Amino acid sequence: MAYVVDPRVDAYIDALPEWQRTVCREVRDLAHAADPEVVETVKRTVQPYFVLNGNICALLAAKTHVNVFLYDGGIVPDPQGIITGGHDNQTARTVAVRQGEPVPAAPLLAMFRQIIADNRAGGWRKLKQRPTTTETPDSTPPAS
Repeated sequence: MAYVVDPRVDAYIDALPEWQRTVCREVRDLAHAADPEVVETVKRTVQPYFVLNGNICALLAAKTHVNVFLYDGGIVPDPQGIITGGHDNQTARTVAVRQGEPVPAAPLLAMFRQIIADNRAGGWRKLKQRPTTTETPDSTPPAS
């Protein structure tokens, strides 16, 4: 897949151990596969972010795993149970990929696509403000 790369993201990934480079490159490909308009950048000095009408995800390599931060406000469904942290977080959740584990590509791609759709609809903050149920006027039948 061809996409525009940010050399700062390349530098971040290239400095990692081989297994983390592999994970980060796969997540990078998934982020770009989610939508051809996804842009990669660096925020917080060195951390790779993938954005489109708002943050989609970010990468952070730790000693024993790679964190994929999902900027979804906790509203994107996780039917495959890939979220490993931040279950009660109001802004982002985490998928941690450890050495030897496969990247959960299909569910991660689906989540990226949902985050992008939510971003295009105004972002998770706006979506969380919408009522989750439709309120209807009292429909008690008239007394006979």
